[in-house]
Amino acid sequence: MKRLNHSHVRFMVVAMFCLGLHIEAEAKVKLPALVSDGMVLQREQPVKIWGTAEPGESVKVSFLKTIAEKEILPVALKGGKVNMAFTATAGVDGTWSVILPALKAGGPYTLQVNDVVLKNILVGDVWLCAGQSNMELPVARVTDMFREEIASYNNDRIRQFAVPKVYNFHVPQSDMPPASWEACTQQHVMDFSALAYFFAKALFEKTGVPVGLIHSSWGGTPVEAWISEEGLKEFPMYVNEKRLYEDDEYCKEIKKLEGQNFNRWNTALYQGDAGLHEAMPWYAAGYDDSAWQTVDLFSAGWGTTGLNPVNGSHWFRKEVEIPQSWSGKEAILRMGCIVDADSVYVNGTFVGTVSYQYPPRIYKIPAGVLKAGKNNVTVRLISNNGYPHFVKEKPYKILCENEEVSLEGEWKYRIGAPMPAAPSMMFFCYKPVCLYNAMIAPLRNYSVKGVVWYQGESNVSRRNEYCALLTAMIADWRKTFCNEELPFYIVELADFLAPEDKSGRAAWAEMRKVQAEVAKKNRNTRLVRNSDLGEWNDIHPLDKKTLGGRVAESVLEDFK
Repeated sequence: MKRLNHSHVRFMVVAMFCLGLHIEAEAKVKLPALVSDGMVLQREQPVKIWGTAEPGESVKVSFLKTIAEKEILPVALKGGKVNMAFTATAGVDGTWSVILPALKAGGPYTLQVNDVVLKNILVGDVWLCAGQSNMELPVARVTDMFREEIASYNNDRIRQFAVPKVYNFHVPQSDMPPASWEACTQQHVMDFSALAYFFAKALFEKTGVPVGLIHSSWGGTPVEAWISEEGLKEFPMYVNEKRLYEDDEYCKEIKKLEGQNFNRWNTALYQGDAGLHEAMPWYAAGYDDSAWQTVDLFSAGWGTTGLNPVNGSHWFRKEVEIPQSWSGKEAILRMGCIVDADSVYVNGTFVGTVSYQYPPRIYKIPAGVLKAGKNNVTVRLISNNGYPHFVKEKPYKILCENEEVSLEGEWKYRIGAPMPAAPSMMFFCYKPVCLYNAMIAPLRNYSVKGVVWYQGESNVSRRNEYCALLTAMIADWRKTFCNEELPFYIVELADFLAPEDKSGRAAWAEMRKVQAEVAKKNRNTRLVRNSDLGEWNDIHPLDKKTLGGRVAESVLEDFK
């Protein structure tokens, strides 16, 4: 056998040492997205900290009080005991967890898990705020009503964790894509759920206790998407519907074909729209629209054949008189809400676009575009599948400093490219179970004080089964969070639809009765009044402040 010399031995030792470092680095503990810097832990309840590591690895968890930037001390736990460290061993599947004793409100704290250090942790009340678009609606969308209040408020003791929008048809997930806790500061506030923001703000003003908001919502989603397969066992049709989409390749093919269909439709729309292909495009400032039809922006005739809606592109042009004092200045153009999509030009300059009907059209007109005297505004409206229209009783105007010019009244109109209805879209997030698996199940180890639930618009047409479905969801989530008494605050649907739509309004009124029935039927469940805060012409009413205050009042009454 060949004898190794000293250099060979040194090489092997160094190599083995480096390999050991590599293995140690690979074995580093991993924490779920929720357990991260800036998190808020639920006070006065045992709190689980969990994660993964190499099977058999020893995990030490230290919870420390931050005294100064470079000084941390053990935190005093309930009962006066000082206990700075907890240990666990990763199981054969690599998972581990420890339970922190109940903590009093306060912070900031530091949590150390082996060599992973999480900073700026608070202890307070944690609320799961979930549902569809009225829960999802961000603070940015309500600034018309609350601009000054929002701009003047910063509070590091209120924090939001926005659960990423993903779905899964297979099994409940243990984690989610990367996300982070964000403080209620001007840097992050516009992305907060508006309802959750005003709810937390009202709670904090009354209690001074830190508030953590776990925001898990997705616009348009029905209640059955938020229930587990086990929770839907009494609804076999929904379980079978979920099974249709368990094949990922099948789902990819659906989306691939859908993309091809939309590409063909949009290509035909573009090719057939004379307004984009004439020598002078119809949005040009100098285009002669004298031969166009004159219509009122809100008249019903221009978007139909007299009997049926006309999908495709519709063009509108209007000349407006701009004061001398506005010349060369930046301004804001408001075009209300439009069904469905739009592109807007001012004096031939493109100023903005929105691809679907709900967001308010608020477009910045750059400095230098407006001039004294006559100016042109052109709207290219795209209707996908329905009756194209401008929503009444919304702002249609140009604003500059403290002055405004109205855009209501008569416009010049011409059809661009009439089209058949756009291809249908598959929203997988609307299907049963998939959001529970991806957006609720990963939260199951996190202690929460209660749930604020704002959903139901997408189930109005099936309101006869909503009581049973929402009751099943409440039981399902209580089982998920291992808390049979988990409080639920159900937000009543806001008033909606035009007064003349009697059947539609009746359906919504019946749905509100169903919501009240759920609250009455289930313990620790309360209905929060909201019908009086609605707007007939907007499914997303702006007054989330009054509503947030009402949710907070309900909570404070229950936890006196």
